[in-house]
Amino acid sequence: MPARRRPDVTSLELVGGPEPVTVGIHDHDPSWPAAFADHRDRIRLALAGRHVDIAHIGSTSVPGLAAKPIIDILVTVDDITAEEDYLDALLGAGYELRVREAGHRMVRTPERDVHVHVYEHDARAVDDYLLLRDRLRTDATDRALYERTKRELMQRGWDDMNTYADAKTAVIEAIKERARAERGRS
Repeated sequence: MPARRRPDVTSLELVGGPEPVTVGIHDHDPSWPAAFADHRDRIRLALAGRHVDIAHIGSTSVPGLAAKPIIDILVTVDDITAEEDYLDALLGAGYELRVREAGHRMVRTPERDVHVHVYEHDARAVDDYLLLRDRLRTDATDRALYERTKRELMQRGWDDMNTYADAKTAVIEAIKERARAERGRS
């Protein structure tokens, strides 16, 4: 892990407070990869000259998977605490700060249809996001399980998007465990 310029935050800052789930699950939209590509280019331009990696994650990154129409993007940086290296540039590119917590920042579009998750390159969450994405792209059984779970959960009313996300945790962890076991066999 690289040396940090300063200690990281120790509490969750959720700009704007809890928000209800206001979007539903949509069938896969073939325009989602192009929307990701547009934002990847926007982010790349904003962070030009910095060592970053950018990846499409979340359900919209999985062909054939129904999803909330929110593009999730993973950006990795050298030092999450050095916000001056990336946050101002992302805000200048039109994104708004939503989450600041230990090891993670999240900005989004004002329309709330793109979420950009920022982590350090070697953060455990980076591997977890990519592991889940890749498993859902390649395993039809887990993809169907995940979609079924999301559709069932969306039948409830959710006053907080984070509570909805937390409700999927057990299924996500089981899928990642199967992916890790398969990776260990290859």
